[in-house]
Amino acid sequence: MSGIKKFLWLLVALLCVFSFTVVTQIFNPQEKINALWLTVASLCFLTLGYRFYGRFIAKKITNLDDSRTTPSERLNNGHDYVPTNKYIVFGHHFAAIAGAGPLMGPVLAAQFGYLPGFLWILIGSVFAGAVHDFIILVMSIRRDGKSISQFALEEIGPVCGIASGIAIFIIMIVAMAGLGLAVVNALKDSAWGLFTISATIPIAIFIGLYMRFLRPGKTQEASIIGFLLLIFAVISGQWVQGNETLSKYFIYDGKTLTIMLAAYGFFAASLPVWLLLAPRDYLSSFLKIGVIFLLAAGVICVAPNLEMPKVTEFVNGGGPVLPGKLFPFLFITIACGAISGFHSVIGSGTTPKLITKESECLFIGYGGMLMEAFVAIMALIAACILYPGDYYAINASHLPLWVKPIELEALTKMVGEENLIGRTGGAVSLAVGMTKVFSSLPFMGRIAAIWYHFAIMFEALFILTTIDAGTRVSRFLFQESLKFINPTWADYKNKITNVVGSLLVVCAWGYMIYYGNVATIWPIFGVANQLLSAIALAIGSTILIKMGKTKYLWVSGIPMIFMFVVTITCAFEQIFDPGFGMILKITREGGVPEPHLLVNIALVSTIAGLAIIVLIDSLHKWYLFLIKKVPMELHETSPPGRGIPWNASEDPLKEASAFLS
Repeated sequence: MSGIKKFLWLLVALLCVFSFTVVTQIFNPQEKINALWLTVASLCFLTLGYRFYGRFIAKKITNLDDSRTTPSERLNNGHDYVPTNKYIVFGHHFAAIAGAGPLMGPVLAAQFGYLPGFLWILIGSVFAGAVHDFIILVMSIRRDGKSISQFALEEIGPVCGIASGIAIFIIMIVAMAGLGLAVVNALKDSAWGLFTISATIPIAIFIGLYMRFLRPGKTQEASIIGFLLLIFAVISGQWVQGNETLSKYFIYDGKTLTIMLAAYGFFAASLPVWLLLAPRDYLSSFLKIGVIFLLAAGVICVAPNLEMPKVTEFVNGGGPVLPGKLFPFLFITIACGAISGFHSVIGSGTTPKLITKESECLFIGYGGMLMEAFVAIMALIAACILYPGDYYAINASHLPLWVKPIELEALTKMVGEENLIGRTGGAVSLAVGMTKVFSSLPFMGRIAAIWYHFAIMFEALFILTTIDAGTRVSRFLFQESLKFINPTWADYKNKITNVVGSLLVVCAWGYMIYYGNVATIWPIFGVANQLLSAIALAIGSTILIKMGKTKYLWVSGIPMIFMFVVTITCAFEQIFDPGFGMILKITREGGVPEPHLLVNIALVSTIAGLAIIVLIDSLHKWYLFLIKKVPMELHETSPPGRGIPWNASEDPLKEASAFLS
């Protein structure tokens, strides 16, 4: 590294330290914090994390090697395994992993104050979430793009493989149902949102055909065309909503939307990945990243103060939004913005089947997680610029007597809604916060209502791209499980199992949404999702030992232990806590308990039990490998070739670093 580069990185580090001192109020504890400093601190910290910690892992632990042939090249079948431009893959991967979590989680966790969520997002993403995503992606690529449960079966054994496979499949169905319900609620009675999201489907198909047959390799050209068509769809959506003749064709109730969503999920999971899924996710990532950076620019220009205090009294529990204490509920509520087990399923599902070089894993796996962390920071800011009284009034299901709204009436009128009180879940308060920023920009105040509805539509688009990729990955899991019955059924090329698997998966989560009971399952999704991250880290850590990287085991081992402690504690509290646990609710109700409570208890107990089995089996293997010196054998299908290994100073790192900074 040249002297100039060292000096520039030193300046970034100094700016990061200074901005952190401002955010944490070390020198001026009584002064209100400007949201600008959170933006600066997060950009500096994430950039430094990518440049130094991510590069350290890539060079010392995973040893990225472009001489290895990737599954997309070796197993190219034009359907699931397709060599794809790295920016297209990044767009797909980011769109797939960035669902409701980085938007809703930070908004709900703002109840504890702005500082706990801010620190967890940054520290968690750099030292846990991005590590989790990156190593699982690399391990899957070196095993033919197999799912995490499959290479756990091969590398650790049948106990870990089967337990993790069952846990992952249960979690995926619950996740798809919960995310799908959020999309249905966002698009219900919204002609603008439904039209825009519907328009992305034919646009994506056109771009897929354009890049594969009309102008192969012209990614930049296709991106410009797709982006312009996407902007046209967003603008046209507003016109459709205002046209009584057309709007009636895009307004449906929740049950009808559920059927439509399931139909889309089926086609996205079964059609060739290059035709619909990858181009649609890539185009959606334009809108996702564009809006987030527009929000960041708005925060920089408007420089609003954070009205939420640094830490609130609810860190000890009893809050109107989340009943539990800061530990462990902060680390469960903010999932995808810091670490998420769902990412390991995408990182061992669709993404490794598209990457053409191992060196791209750092940009896509590690960089994609840090991009999502920045999304979470922006969501946290949008919630914390609201006055606490307004925030609690919107997000509390039962408005406490002590809550005194300040700007709520003006905000309600500004966004064109009749009532904002009790609009729980985080989506509405996020949209209100975003609208407050955008409407403060010059000439934007008159279209505040448009910004609000655009934000709601944006959130639905954000979540939908997770559903289609998640459904496809669930189909992979289903097909892989069939190898115990008939090996030919497990082949991804098998069109019959492809269609049957896609149909079964969408029917499973579609049924849960259609009959509404998923709303009662959503509270446990956070525990299930974070338990999956602990499972993935346990599997990844065991494979690192087999790779001869025992001295670096702390990189994945420390996050693994932390996530197991957090999630098992939270699972126990959700069932047995005397203040809000599910057992208490059953006792209060008396007589026959509601079925959903029994289902929740069974799901939490089952997933936690399976996670503990994976942990015990992994630790047993550690004992055998490290203490008993049992011979270890890696089951990599793409061993190093004879070419030149990837050099950490070459272009991929520079491009990725420039992209993030």
